[in-house]
Amino acid sequence: MFTLLLIIEIIVSFLLIVAVLMQASKGGGLAGVMSGGQVGTMFGVRRTADFLSKATTWLAVMFVGLCLVMNLFFLPTQSTNQESVIQEGAPASSQQR
Repeated sequence: MFTLLLIIEIIVSFLLIVAVLMQASKGGGLAGVMSGGQVGTMFGVRRTADFLSKATTWLAVMFVGLCLVMNLFFLPTQSTNQESVIQEGAPASSQQR
């Protein structure tokens, strides 16, 4: 199950990267480079911008949600009795000069 969620997480992350890069910025973004500035011809300029912004929002929500689910339910938990390296102090065999 963890492997399946991890694969879905990777796919969502790549789709999120593409959705963010396809949005037109002041410099034209990746949308202008890939299609010669003709991204808006399929849906129209306004509908393309709406679609990309909604897709970015949903992909970001899915990405964060999958991260939380995998972290809370599938990663191994640690014992609460363990001390950190700082709490353990210096090793007894080390000598100060």
